[in-house]
Amino acid sequence: MVKLSEPAQLNDIAIEMGITRGEWGNGVASIELEIAQKHCNKGGVAHGGIYTMMLDMALGGALVSILPVEEWCATTQLSTSFISSAKPGEKITSRGKVVKRGRNVAHLKGEITTASGRVVASASGTWAIWDHKPESMG
Repeated sequence: MVKLSEPAQLNDIAIEMGITRGEWGNGVASIELEIAQKHCNKGGVAHGGIYTMMLDMALGGALVSILPVEEWCATTQLSTSFISSAKPGEKITSRGKVVKRGRNVAHLKGEITTASGRVVASASGTWAIWDHKPESMG
């Protein structure tokens, strides 16, 4: 039986930002964040970089959830569309889903929604897959 990867520890930047893990497994992953003033741009809404980071984490997590422990992956392309804005006090959830996994490449999609279901951002991306951790990744 193939042993699948477990969720990685949240990195320091995710913890500092207040991101928490949601669902995980079977090609789906989510993370959550309650928007605070520290997450906002000068317009008073969540910075687009937060959306991009959360989408990268959720889509990548979705892929990792179906990878055997010895395999490794990395984002090679991520296209993000900013649809709406989230304001302080709103909780947002970024969900990623594997669209197709090949031997060396996977295609994923996802979106960020507010608790009321309003779509804030969406993304599609491509991940490279290796049968072991590449030396270039330390």
